[in-house]
Amino acid sequence: MSLFRKKNRDAIEYDPATQQPAVRKSICTGEMTAGFIDRETGRFRDIMRLDGQKGLEAFCKSVGVSAEEIKTIY
Repeated sequence: MSLFRKKNRDAIEYDPATQQPAVRKSICTGEMTAGFIDRETGRFRDIMRLDGQKGLEAFCKSVGVSAEEIKTIY
């Protein structure tokens, strides 16, 4: 038995009451950034840069939502 426990570092914690998962896409370059929108202020907080569909799927898995539930901002 180990004295140290591994934490689930893949999961991203957020408050669904105050934050909404979102992806910000650049119209010019197509670069995608995943993060959260604050429901009160509307500000976007960057979490990670996405590399295509696989990155989006990883973000969805770590947040615990489906790709249809994520808002896209241009």
